[in-house]
Amino acid sequence: MNEARIKQAYDIAVERYAELGIDVEKVLEKLQKVEISMHCWQADDVNGFESSGDLTGGIQTTGNYPGKARNIEELRADILKASSLIPGRQRLNLHEIYGDFGGKFVDRDEVEPKHFESWMQWGAENGMKLDFNTTSFSHPKSGDLSLSNPDKAIRDFWIEHSKRCRAIAEEMGRRQGDPCIMNLWVHDGSKDITVNRMKYRELLKDSLDQIFAQKYDNMKDCIESKVFGIGLESYTVGSNDFYIGYGAKNNKIVTLDTGHFHPTESVADKLSSLLLYVPEVMLHVSRPVRWDSDHVTIMNDETLDLMQEIVRCDALDRVHIGLDYFDASINRLGAYIIGTRATQKCLLRAMLEPLAQLREYEANGQGFERLALLEEAKALPWNAVWDMFCLRNNVPVGEAFIADVQQYEKDVTSKR
Repeated sequence: MNEARIKQAYDIAVERYAELGIDVEKVLEKLQKVEISMHCWQADDVNGFESSGDLTGGIQTTGNYPGKARNIEELRADILKASSLIPGRQRLNLHEIYGDFGGKFVDRDEVEPKHFESWMQWGAENGMKLDFNTTSFSHPKSGDLSLSNPDKAIRDFWIEHSKRCRAIAEEMGRRQGDPCIMNLWVHDGSKDITVNRMKYRELLKDSLDQIFAQKYDNMKDCIESKVFGIGLESYTVGSNDFYIGYGAKNNKIVTLDTGHFHPTESVADKLSSLLLYVPEVMLHVSRPVRWDSDHVTIMNDETLDLMQEIVRCDALDRVHIGLDYFDASINRLGAYIIGTRATQKCLLRAMLEPLAQLREYEANGQGFERLALLEEAKALPWNAVWDMFCLRNNVPVGEAFIADVQQYEKDVTSKR
């Protein structure tokens, strides 16, 4: 795309937004500081480097597009290539099964910071901070229940795993000089009717109390709910109500995954309530199609609503944005780029909303004027601002990244 035309369109956009009291340059400064946490598991279909077994515990990926990352070197190369085509700043979110185990089997209750030493070095070398997750699925001791398992030996195994993951996250945060956000999600549930709902939740609460007993300064704990898992449709131990209650009582960050709620629920609407009672919120941005299908995030109403609510709540410093989808039916690198850029576009549109004027209309009871401006704002030249954001970050503008992905597939992933 012609650079002169990009600048010309941007100058026009700046003038148009100024008419509504919006300083576009300040918006771009804010957007530049926002870090999107990319999820490592899009590159290899959530396989990790621990074993080659099938996914279990309510996790499923669909498709068999060629070229997925087969080892740690290929995964890192793909992530760096994707990041080079995305503007702004990115972090990397790791699951525990992505440790650098040196070809040896390390069980999950034995994992240590040393197994992520090379990741910490890699992150420092490439200017990419790390986040972390426990991994309760795809393990012989997963079954239907992990931290809520009545079998104390199995429960203790997963408690120890979670404790060790927190220690790893603490070291990551210390080394990178910025807290590592560590997410805890377990698949625990029942395929059919249970008559022991309270029992399993009591066990989960006790397990969490043990896990979080150790206090750390360089990591932040997140707890994530779900509606159901595949094969565990009737009952989920760690429901939204459970984790909101636990998070509010224990001052923990609550994770909202946009695929983990009923299809008619608005995840955006949950933010203003949660932020009154918990210190921060973690977002896992995905796109559910009929169920928690983890389609690639796009610039749809749901994602835009979510980003608008962050801005409207003045919560950019309290909401962490991460991605969580895995599509094996299309080019995996392309999926990274589409989803991350779509999230950033929605955030930019939210930042460019004429909020002061809209709130003035609302305060004055001018419902017609508020609705009219909300509608007109949809057609404001935000895309010209986005193009400039890409240009200033030295990444492809518009659809130009498609050719880069195609070339990388020709040169690299097609040969795997």
